Amino acid sequence: MASNSYLPRKLHSLLGVIPLGLFIVEHAITNYSAFEGGKERFDKSINNLNEMPLLFFLELFVIWLPILFHGVYGLYVAYQSNLNTGRFSYGRNWAFAAQRITGVITFIFVAWHFYETRFQLVLGNVRHEDLGSRMNEIFQNPVALTAYVIGVVAAMFHFANGLWAFLVSWGITVGPRAQKISSNICMVIFVILTALFLLSIVALSGDEFSNEAAALLGSATQG
Repeated sequence: MASNSYLPRKLHSLLGVIPLGLFIVEHAITNYSAFEGGKERFDKSINNLNEMPLLFFLELFVIWLPILFHGVYGLYVAYQSNLNTGRFSYGRNWAFAAQRITGVITFIFVAWHFYETRFQLVLGNVRHEDLGSRMNEIFQNPVALTAYVIGVVAAMFHFANGLWAFLVSWGITVGPRAQKISSNICMVIFVILTALFLLSIVALSGDEFSNEAAALLGSATQG
């Protein structure tokens, strides 16, 4: 069984960093533009992404298929894992358990976020230029807002802690000192990315991104 699972586990580990890690960083920066420059800056960032050549194929093969494999296989790994934190309660064992738990939370969160945004774009219910207003509408619900905050924190911990595990399992950080240093670096990455996403949530929750403001801006532009 171990030999049969070696390649899928390696692929699962690799996809969690490349390309999904790059996508997470890009997504964090794009969303943060809402906090940094308001609706105009956010819309410009979205438009720049939409103008990329072969966007559909890039998203399909660089984002959605890797996410699907990483998520589904990650659920299988979590199901197979033995969470023995009650027996071995040192830090790395707790991190191991948190990695599995946040993986499940992240899978549910990403599926929900995909349905609320990308799937609605496919159905034609939302336009790309309305994504900010769409997120604002979602964040007006306190339950949804809380779920997004939890989902973001879980996803960023899962990525940062997974990055540490990737460096160890691929033989990049060898020895306790290197692993300690990489652990600190990965936690800094967790804090930075989480802050970027949470600040973007604050911005997208504001009145500037409300449907009423978007409608007024559209009327002013047409006039």
